[in-house]
Amino acid sequence: MKTTNFLLSFLLILCISCQTEKKEATAANPTKAENFTSNDYQDLVTLFKEWRTFENPPLRDGAPDYTAETFEKRWPRFKELQSKLQSIDTTNWSVENQVDWMIVWAEMNGYDFNHRILKPWVRDPAFYKTIWANRSDVPAHEGPTNHGTVDLWTYSFPLSTKERTRLLTDLKVIRPFNTQAKKNLTGNARDLWVTGIRDIQNQSSVLTELKNRTSVKDDSELVSVIEDAIASTDDLVSWLQTESKSKTGPSGIGKDNYTWYLQNVHLVPLTWEDEVMILKRELARAWTALKLEEHRNRNLPELVAADSPEAYDKMADKAANSLMDFLDEQDIVTVKPYFEPALREHLGEYIPKETRNFFAIGEHYDPRPLYSHFYHWFELARMDTEPHKSEIRKGPLLYNIWDSRNEGTATAVEEMFLQAGLYDDSPRTKEIVYIMIAQRAARGLGSLYAHANEMTMEEAGGIHSEYTPRGWMKTEKELLIFEQHLYLRQPGYGTSYITGKYLLENALADYAKLKESQGEPFVIKDFFDTLNSIGSIPISLAHWQMTGKNDDLEMIKY
Repeated sequence: MKTTNFLLSFLLILCISCQTEKKEATAANPTKAENFTSNDYQDLVTLFKEWRTFENPPLRDGAPDYTAETFEKRWPRFKELQSKLQSIDTTNWSVENQVDWMIVWAEMNGYDFNHRILKPWVRDPAFYKTIWANRSDVPAHEGPTNHGTVDLWTYSFPLSTKERTRLLTDLKVIRPFNTQAKKNLTGNARDLWVTGIRDIQNQSSVLTELKNRTSVKDDSELVSVIEDAIASTDDLVSWLQTESKSKTGPSGIGKDNYTWYLQNVHLVPLTWEDEVMILKRELARAWTALKLEEHRNRNLPELVAADSPEAYDKMADKAANSLMDFLDEQDIVTVKPYFEPALREHLGEYIPKETRNFFAIGEHYDPRPLYSHFYHWFELARMDTEPHKSEIRKGPLLYNIWDSRNEGTATAVEEMFLQAGLYDDSPRTKEIVYIMIAQRAARGLGSLYAHANEMTMEEAGGIHSEYTPRGWMKTEKELLIFEQHLYLRQPGYGTSYITGKYLLENALADYAKLKESQGEPFVIKDFFDTLNSIGSIPISLAHWQMTGKNDDLEMIKY
């Protein structure tokens, strides 16, 4: 009996000792521990940093490695990271911290989807575009983008010694990356292939302009590296053109894949069919509103377009002042010191009538509808100046996951500012707003049919062109090709302007109803300030954080 009691006591002490050692090991290195579980938000932040480090691929000959063998080799590590995320228990976390968990979950789903379905490194020649001359008006490059991009807009010319070294290093990626492209690009997506050649051709043109810059052309080493990049790019173009003759397949991802991507990556609580319905409804509503505005304004003089650089500059300055005064004096949003400088960097310039594209046409009548959409630049300035406190939100989310928030907000405020009185001094300008909404709905609708493989990209462009009022999409074809190509490359982007607007309006409605139920007034300034403080995350998550309601996420199985 004494022996039995001694053995039981020994086993109990041993068990307690083992559990203590396991807990200490887990606390010291939670992401490495076997059977990892956690309820600590900081473990999510640690995992996020691990995930982002992993998401950046290794190098092959100095260029990002997208070869099939490397993806397969790294796949088990990705599944391990996914498993660790699922092992983090968010019970009793604040909504804000739960939202951060969802962001990481969505990003990992984006990697999974790209690996399984989208495969831009296999199907999409434009993925191999390395040179980017200008900053996008959204948090990151639009569309699938490789990890070796050279962002010329981040350089100041003439180059400092440090910046010259950085540029030389960046440019040397192009040749090995183009060589890799010939190995990886085995897809059969005809529209993506043929149209993507234009992006690579444009890279050659941008490199040539760079070589001819006054501060570059006398730097023999830099010129030599640029010329090598041009030669390599031109060679890739020739190869793509030859291979294009054999490309016969569809470029869309299909309705089911599209819906899965919307819900599980971009956290848009809609299906392909839902988006078709919403865009058809918005297209009809915009046309109807336009015709009613035209009737209402029938006895007013037509808007007169700026007809000279001087006239344009005067009009642009007046429009910028008008918008900034409106936002401030009408208590629409807290106007930060960086708002106006951010807007004034993008006021545009005079363009002769015969070469104006869709946006330039409206801009030459009254720039304020487009400047309202430039809410984008306020948001980028905020990210630069006042980054979010969350490690997970302070930078751009991957895979364009921000599209419903950033493009949706920029589109929504065009009409919201109209309704709040921005154009009381110019009723005819309201017509431009509804033309812009119709164009966004038409182009998004076309992109939906292209992704369903019910239309080619050219046929989708036909909807885009034919259903834009006043023939404003028929004046300059480059914009049409650029937009439809982008939306075919990036599922959900073409519709995000309108569906994001729809989701933001839902969020505003629930926010207002919540205030009413609490006996508090609805203050539009508080709504936009709260939205801005939450950051550039999917609007479904912003809705949840603003109202406590997560109905939009019920159809998403996480």
